Amino acid sequence: MDLGFKGKVAIVTGAGSQIGFGKAIVMTLAKEGCDIVACDIDLEGAKKTAADVEAIGQKAIALKTDVTKYQDALDMAEATMKKFKKIDILINNAGSCTPPKPFMKMVEAEWNRDIATNLNGTMNCTQAVLPHMIAQKSGKIVSITSGAGIQGGMFTAGYSAAKAGIIAFSKGLSREMGPNKININLVSPGIANTGFAKQAPPGLLENAVKSIPLGRLTTAQDIANAVVFLASEAASDITGQVLIVTGGPDS
Repeated sequence: MDLGFKGKVAIVTGAGSQIGFGKAIVMTLAKEGCDIVACDIDLEGAKKTAADVEAIGQKAIALKTDVTKYQDALDMAEATMKKFKKIDILINNAGSCTPPKPFMKMVEAEWNRDIATNLNGTMNCTQAVLPHMIAQKSGKIVSITSGAGIQGGMFTAGYSAAKAGIIAFSKGLSREMGPNKININLVSPGIANTGFAKQAPPGLLENAVKSIPLGRLTTAQDIANAVVFLASEAASDITGQVLIVTGGPDS
């Protein structure tokens, strides 16, 4: 099946970690024919990702982007337009989570950080690219949410609120942007053995496997496959949806 990525330009935030979802998403898009804008607050990591894209024959640039800063998001979009003259795809992958703790022990700075990186970061980057997608009457935006945003996560009140906000934001915006032929969807990953999960208490990942019907943790490639499908022409009639990739129901 031709997924329609040849000649497309994709921005991926949170692309600097070499073991995270962002890197897997970037490489999968690149292998399908996308040119890549790898964005991360860790510029050196983003450069490594961009170099790997170029090594397989696609064009790439790396940008230092703090998604919590609206000007950084605008600069990201401007740099992409300067280099590639268009923006076809945005993957809102950048995120963070305050180490789990009871809500009554959270301080304002921890709450604000969860909201700023996850929810505000998604809003900033989305608003920065939309004028260009609206002008060309096409675009795909896929954001990473979480089961914590669907069911609520114990000891992760701020993160849960932010991820739930991303879902509501994306569903509402998909209605606004439908007439412009812009698809806006989400992927909700299961527990994955990435750098993000290394904050988990000892034994949590191993014990989690026991409750997953497929009997394994979600991988970065699992998430990349789901994201790339939603960003493809194969998903042209799908918008405002959450694709749950967790190894089974209620995992």
